[in-house]
Amino acid sequence: MNIEVRAPQRSARAKLDIVDCDFHPKLTLAQLRPYLSNQWWNYLETYGNRARHGYVKGYAYPKMTPQAARRDAWPPTGGLPASDLDFVREQHFDLYGVNVAIMNPLSPTGQGDQNVELSIAMATAANEAQLEQWVAREPRCKASVVVPYEDGPASAAEIRRRAGNRGFAQVFMLSRTSEAAGRRRYWPIYEAAVEAGLPVGIHVFGYSGWPMTSSGWPSFYIEEMTEHATSAQAMVTSMIMEGIFERLPELKVVLIESGFGWLPALGWRLDKHWKRLKDEVPHLNMAPSEYIRKHFWVTTQPMEETEEPDHLHDVMNWIGMDRIMFSSDYPHWDFDDPFVSLPPFLTEEQRRMIYAGNARGLYRLD
Repeated sequence: MNIEVRAPQRSARAKLDIVDCDFHPKLTLAQLRPYLSNQWWNYLETYGNRARHGYVKGYAYPKMTPQAARRDAWPPTGGLPASDLDFVREQHFDLYGVNVAIMNPLSPTGQGDQNVELSIAMATAANEAQLEQWVAREPRCKASVVVPYEDGPASAAEIRRRAGNRGFAQVFMLSRTSEAAGRRRYWPIYEAAVEAGLPVGIHVFGYSGWPMTSSGWPSFYIEEMTEHATSAQAMVTSMIMEGIFERLPELKVVLIESGFGWLPALGWRLDKHWKRLKDEVPHLNMAPSEYIRKHFWVTTQPMEETEEPDHLHDVMNWIGMDRIMFSSDYPHWDFDDPFVSLPPFLTEEQRRMIYAGNARGLYRLD
């Protein structure tokens, strides 16, 4: 649903309350420089980073390349898409009436880097840059706590460092971790997030070092894009089966940019197997689908566009209209226009919930 409406229609509908739950600001190394020690700045200049899978011209393949942006998102002053706050205000915030934008910076943040100490340093610098370059200059922006998620204790320390700062809305991870997301090495992250009262936003992509398929690297970008749903299913399954939500009943997880049409089928399949194999996971006190409905939220972009509208309606009802939140994915090529991206069968109350109400409740924005 990545189409745009014309300007007169936009102005007529700009009174909507919109919380964009997936806005990608482009941080730069120059912005991170003041928060990096000479040791790590010299390391970056000399050796660069050590990502767990291939880079193209310094960018993580493929979504983080500049070419993945809308053609009109390049600011007239120069720089990369979503790097110029004034232009972002004009093209996105003001044009659509976005009242809050949850920032999910994808690079350069050091997440998942092979050099864990570098990852720790860059995550801290990325958080400081978000505050200085965006939050301090634009009250509509809310930062995400970037964490070096392959180091659980270091991530927990970073979350606790930001706890209580209203400039941060969530903890931020990527979906392709080096081990299944429910494993104990990541528990300190979830514990610190609950302690800080923050949901954990998990965005697709990541640098696990493993192919997203079970049989090697795919040949084409379209395969990687499709496999987002598969990696997200594995992530959700692991978190449920490892008993995280019994250990941390207040933990809230946002699935960002992974679609959501697969969630009901996953819930049904897990429930079927759980009924016969529940003695293997005696720590689970309810059916897997109940954990999904209780602990997971989803964002709208990219929304599966079914041939029959009733099918999409059924999926959204299964997930719960109170668990779906609007996202645009600005400034990427598959950006969803806020005014036309939601299906027409929704009631006005449901539209208000998805555009803003659900996010305001989850992120405590009021």
